[in-house]
Amino acid sequence: MMMMQNLAKAAGNGSLSRATSQAVPSLTGSSVTHHSAPISESIPQATSGCMTSFSMNQATTWKYGMTNISSGLGVSTSIRCLHSDVQVPDFSFYRRSATKDPTSVNDKNAANRKTFNYVVSGSTAIVGIYAGKSIVSKFINSMNPAADVLALAKIEIKISDIPEGKNMIFKWRGKPVFVRHRTSQEIEIEKNVDVASLRHPEVDSERCQDEKWLVVVGVCTHLGCVPIANAGEFGGYYCPCHGSHYDASGRIRKGPAPLNLEVPTYEFKEDILVVG
Repeated sequence: MMMMQNLAKAAGNGSLSRATSQAVPSLTGSSVTHHSAPISESIPQATSGCMTSFSMNQATTWKYGMTNISSGLGVSTSIRCLHSDVQVPDFSFYRRSATKDPTSVNDKNAANRKTFNYVVSGSTAIVGIYAGKSIVSKFINSMNPAADVLALAKIEIKISDIPEGKNMIFKWRGKPVFVRHRTSQEIEIEKNVDVASLRHPEVDSERCQDEKWLVVVGVCTHLGCVPIANAGEFGGYYCPCHGSHYDASGRIRKGPAPLNLEVPTYEFKEDILVVG
């Protein structure tokens, strides 16, 4: 009864109240009113333009009441558009021929794909190795001595200018080099020396490529002094610093020196001696 009274009061409040009273059904079965709307009026006409919540409510409002489509507090309205003309991009151009068929079995084309990967990996490795070799070679060559230093690494001596029985001193790599033109008597004496009695045993033929020529570094093996040629008890070299005596083959015979005089690398080219 209270609801019917409220509906009666709302009847005098204008068309809005009347519309509401028509939309809300009565609780009693005898008060149900059926309205038959024409077919043309039963389909709501959508307005042109962009659809909003307000315009959708306007479009779905019938002459005889509201439909079950509504919006309001706690009720949302969603509009979804369907695009049926979207074109999916085709990436067949970028795919391998072995993988273009989606129904193909992976094991059947695995060999071809792995071969391609192996070829690419191998080629990349080879290029990397050659590039690394080039870089390392340039780095190592940068540490090599300059051309002017290499020029001093070897010296050429004209041995025909050295008389027999004489010793000449030449500078090689910052060190003195003794070149001695030995006499036949000196050669005979040095050949007959008992090697077992020497502190640093070496045969004379091992120290002289040509028995007439002795080539040694003129630095005492004791503390680095420069010996004096044609001096000492054995007629070879004598170190005045601590009294080391060397024979005509450059072998230590007496004194504190532990080793024989060093023999540098040398070779003969006709009458030219190349040291170094």
